[in-house]
Amino acid sequence: MATCKASNGDTWEIYQTNGQWHWRRRAPNGNIVGASTEGYHNRSDCIANARRNGMTCDPV
Repeated sequence: MATCKASNGDTWEIYQTNGQWHWRRRAPNGNIVGASTEGYHNRSDCIANARRNGMTCDPV
């Protein structure tokens, strides 16, 4: 799993399940406040979708 922390305190997670990439966004209190609605074959496509949904940091 790759994560990064945005300037607003949210943590973005990029992870793989069953061969597909997903993202989720966690608020500072740990609650999930956003997630991908589909899996992606390529990690880069998943990150691009997360960026379209507000991710401003770079997952490592």
